[in-house]
Amino acid sequence: MKMDTDLLPKEGLILCAVSGGADSMYLLCRLRELGYPVAAAHYNHGLRGAESDRDEAFVKDFCEKNAIPFISEKGDAGAFAAREKLGVEAAARSLRYAFLERAADELGAAVIATAHTAGDNAETVLLHLARGTGLKGLGGIPPVRGRVVRPMLDVTEKEIRAWLAEKGVPHVEDTTNASGGCARNRVRHEAVPALETVNPAFVRAVGRTAALARADEAFLEELARDFLRRYGDETGVDAKALAEQSWPVASRAVRLLAGRDLAAEHVRAILKAAADGGAADVPGLRAARAGDRLVFGVNGTAESIPARTLPVPGKVDVPEAGVSVTAAKFAGGTEDVHKSYNIFYFQCENICGSISVTGRRPGDKMRPVGRGCTKTLKQLFAEAGVPAWERAAVPVLRDGAGVLAVMGVGQDERAAARSGGGQIIEIKFLRPEP
Repeated sequence: MKMDTDLLPKEGLILCAVSGGADSMYLLCRLRELGYPVAAAHYNHGLRGAESDRDEAFVKDFCEKNAIPFISEKGDAGAFAAREKLGVEAAARSLRYAFLERAADELGAAVIATAHTAGDNAETVLLHLARGTGLKGLGGIPPVRGRVVRPMLDVTEKEIRAWLAEKGVPHVEDTTNASGGCARNRVRHEAVPALETVNPAFVRAVGRTAALARADEAFLEELARDFLRRYGDETGVDAKALAEQSWPVASRAVRLLAGRDLAAEHVRAILKAAADGGAADVPGLRAARAGDRLVFGVNGTAESIPARTLPVPGKVDVPEAGVSVTAAKFAGGTEDVHKSYNIFYFQCENICGSISVTGRRPGDKMRPVGRGCTKTLKQLFAEAGVPAWERAAVPVLRDGAGVLAVMGVGQDERAAARSGGGQIIEIKFLRPEP
């Protein structure tokens, strides 16, 4: 049994996502035993009625008795799923991670730790395999994504329950985990036990395979990036060089150029256009041969991210960039600046009309906060080290007067929030989690 402490910060608070189940109680109490400063965050999805409220009360009571900082929030995942046309599991995950990000900001946490186990990882790999996947899917649950860390991917359910029993740590059971309704539960209760008759250490074996797959995927993606550094630029890529590349490198280069995940048949269509000429229309994108270049977008100039209005408060998904964008409003000034530039604050009265999320447009400029100069997005992308082939898939926030902010790059000073008060709009870019 090994908690991967290499993923944990040397100092600073660790915010643990705690449902009250065995896995998350192990995470919270084991980290505390190891001497890490911890806090607990619990999200009540409102999906199991009284049982959901019981879980929240259990975690709150445990934290109060053990002097552990606690923060919680209650939502309605069912209503959110219906409104956003999502599956209930996807809706619950989206709400939960958005809450965890807010809670981490509020408490000043260095990282968010989740209790994904070796079993969860094995189930994820099997689900990906059942639906068809490549190396990325075989890599399972990533140990790190943003500030979310998963230090328990090598810890099994049996080890967790033995430790809890030894230490006398209580937990609650989610009765829905025993049902066979969802695909993950069927894999957990049927597929994994069957495979453990072949290899009793199946779960750990899958973990080793996933780690190897992640390493191979990272290596191949770096080869693709190196290829694009040599043959790609802001206008596209050398079509002949791309067509002559092996599939492992070419397919990854195409996905990097497109700025999104593409099915294998869409990648093949784009590579055919590179080799034979013509164009390939894939979801939300056109790739076309223009002379000796393969360019993306209509004539290489259109937005790769179509304009979507962002309601305030509200949420909009940007599948082209693999993010969701949330907006909230509150009273009181702030001068917070998030160096990762995935959270922005705007003075409400300085917004002109509605806010939209788009791709970059020809002539886009911005006057970054605190810089005292105006620069084109092309210049700012270059300064931020955003590769040319990724720039078309970077979301841009704008209103009726122009660019407000660019994800990962910066914010225009025109509508930036100030400390003097008034209504503030908070906008966050969130990536989905497994």
